[in-house]
Amino acid sequence: MNRNETLIDRVVRGLLALITGAVACQLSDSQKPLKGLLAVVTVIMGVTAATGFCPLYRLLGISTRSAAE
Repeated sequence: MNRNETLIDRVVRGLLALITGAVACQLSDSQKPLKGLLAVVTVIMGVTAATGFCPLYRLLGISTRSAAE
């Protein structure tokens, strides 16, 4: 599993994970489907930020990382 994200990409994903997690926590129980969706997005963004690897990038043949990194 080779990293395919730059540091900037990882930081943006980490911030998005924090924001979506905070929004999910603020939602009421009557909005459970949206809360669940945001929780999934939070986990995905957090894991990809932590590992530096995005499976979707790999499927699409994209890498924001240069060969020198």
